[in-house]
Amino acid sequence: MNPVISVQNLTRKFGDFVAVDHINFEVGAGEVVGYLGPNGCGKTTTIRMLLGLLEPSDGKATVLGFDAFTQSEEVRTHAGYMSQKFALYDDLTVLENLTFYGGVYGITDKTRIARTLELVGLTGHESTLTKSLSAGWRQRLALGIALVHEPKLLFLDEPTSGVDPSARRAFWDLIYELAESGVTILVTTHYMDEAEYCERVGIMRAGKLLAMDTPTNLKKSIIQGDVWEVYAHPLEAGLEHLGRVAGVQRVGLAGDHLRTISLEVQPEALTEALTSAGVDVQKIERGEPTLEDVFLSLAKD
Repeated sequence: MNPVISVQNLTRKFGDFVAVDHINFEVGAGEVVGYLGPNGCGKTTTIRMLLGLLEPSDGKATVLGFDAFTQSEEVRTHAGYMSQKFALYDDLTVLENLTFYGGVYGITDKTRIARTLELVGLTGHESTLTKSLSAGWRQRLALGIALVHEPKLLFLDEPTSGVDPSARRAFWDLIYELAESGVTILVTTHYMDEAEYCERVGIMRAGKLLAMDTPTNLKKSIIQGDVWEVYAHPLEAGLEHLGRVAGVQRVGLAGDHLRTISLEVQPEALTEALTSAGVDVQKIERGEPTLEDVFLSLAKD
């Protein structure tokens, strides 16, 4: 089966600045693929090129079997896009916004509009003025607008930025409902924990795609050492002295304790290094690698 998205050496320069640097990846039908990286790393530029909104400096891409650059109208007809700053008309109601944008796609069927409202959980809010919606409900309406023409591919550009954790969780439940119905989803985010929800994750930094794989495989292949959660006091002194221990690759603060990634270093050696420096060690527990660990490890190279 042909991939829904296929990207070869895709590059975009703005003058001397390389925003996207010769990236390559594919997305299969029905996948939920995360595109992870800090603001300004090239995620949005990639999506804009895939939608034909921005011409590449080099490389090529096909989206839903169409050339993203010579057949961009076909791409946009069959794909949905929820941008970072989704355009909602505040003085229109929920239903009026959805009806207006449906009309842009030629959708006038009221049943289709009602089905979209139900899908994103806005049934019963049809008459609510958009400006009175919370961030989480505005987000649902923006998703409804991207879905009203029932696309088979959905681009979500940092869709949960600025909403509370419960709204983020509910939004991801919606994403997986869509995936189960056969929609392919490419979602960008800078939330490391959110990327754990994705079937595969691409990690971007400074325009380069550093890696793309399942979260589990990324952790196994990138994080070579052991993760130890170190509960000690004072934290600042512990942070300083753990960084000097031979074999410790990285140490950082993690809330009320320290987190180390080390190669062939046992907890006893960590305890000895800290106690000899006058740091009180309460306990050391084995931890699990996270995508944040993966990102920091890749970004260091």
